[in-house]
Amino acid sequence: MHYVYIVECSDQTLYTGYAKDVFKRLHEHNHTKAGAKYTRSRRPVELRYIENFNSRSEACKRESEIKRLKREEKLELIKEYMEKESINSY
Repeated sequence: MHYVYIVECSDQTLYTGYAKDVFKRLHEHNHTKAGAKYTRSRRPVELRYIENFNSRSEACKRESEIKRLKREEKLELIKEYMEKESINSY
């Protein structure tokens, strides 16, 4: 699987990325130099959104779409995701 994710940084900024293993990537963002340069000075980061795809090309296309969104639109995407996830957890 291929994933697109959004993390919230300690300064409340949002970072969108792609990964094959989101939890490994989250660890890298928080604990290693392998994390994105942007997030290194904004640790810790917290996972706020995740979307899965069958192909890398689909995931990269979606990552690009999300990166073009305004902050408010990303926050709405996160809100909808969180609401959906809380419904699915019952």
